[in-house]
Amino acid sequence: MAVYTDVAADDLADFLRAYEIGDLLSYKGIAEGVENTNFLLHTTRGSFILTLYEKRVASGDLPYFLALMAHLAARGVSCPQPEKTRDGEICGALSGRPAVIINFLEGVWPRRPSAVHCAGVGEALAKMHLAGLDFPYTRANPLSVGGWRPLFEIAAPRADEIQPGLRDFIAAELDHLEGRWPRHLPTGVIHADLFPDNVFFIGDQLSGLIDFPFSCNDILAYDVAICLNAWCFEPDHAFNVTKARALLAAYQRARPLSEAEQAALPLLARGAALRFLLTRLVDFLDVPEGALVRPKDPLEYFRKLRFQQNVASIRDYGVEAAGAVA
Repeated sequence: MAVYTDVAADDLADFLRAYEIGDLLSYKGIAEGVENTNFLLHTTRGSFILTLYEKRVASGDLPYFLALMAHLAARGVSCPQPEKTRDGEICGALSGRPAVIINFLEGVWPRRPSAVHCAGVGEALAKMHLAGLDFPYTRANPLSVGGWRPLFEIAAPRADEIQPGLRDFIAAELDHLEGRWPRHLPTGVIHADLFPDNVFFIGDQLSGLIDFPFSCNDILAYDVAICLNAWCFEPDHAFNVTKARALLAAYQRARPLSEAEQAALPLLARGAALRFLLTRLVDFLDVPEGALVRPKDPLEYFRKLRFQQNVASIRDYGVEAAGAVA
């Protein structure tokens, strides 16, 4: 979440007249995150989130995201639901951007995830994957392996400003991954961005998954790899094998990984690290002037990628291979 686009109070009040969510009392921008513009709304009927979709979200993809949230909720996955207008629409336009209002989920995201949090997200991710198996729509992942080189070409001329040698490092990793990326693993609906700030907890109990604008159809184990990178490293960049074991064990209790998925997991984790290194690098080098946004450090994912390059097998994540969970 972030704020790239300012919204005037009068324009927001006009926009809200199409909804039956009460009168606007206050609103404020949410600075966390990097992708879309988000506001917390307080009205006479409660709290809501207003999202204006920015550069990486095409308006034509919104029906997929919104239908997916309804599909998952109907199957017991706690996630926000869009508010409909009086005319039954779920997407409008505000300040020149596609805009959606969703209900507010109770809970907070964990600033310092514990092994208990990691187990919770592992279980929730597996249940989301299973719930999405009969989702009738598909959306290709624009930020899978085929989308990484175009991102690199955008960032390459200035990559060494961030760290000397970064351009050549990324180029070599791209060559390695493009030639080895798995093509025959189980696929389905993935979240593709399940970072700690997209998972709410009340105490140690997971209360909901949010922020679905990167959801798509891709390799299910790739979603697991994204979570390993997002949840299992400490602030000093050390990998926490206890957290990884908790996440993978909880995931596999609900949806066991096949032998092929387990064997591919280290490579998928390298790809996941490169994907976020590239998008963070592009964003870091191109923050719009005046945007209320905190660009995330691309070198965090450089360090994670260096770790993943040295992972030999799933055993390095604390889990025995061939389906036996440690």
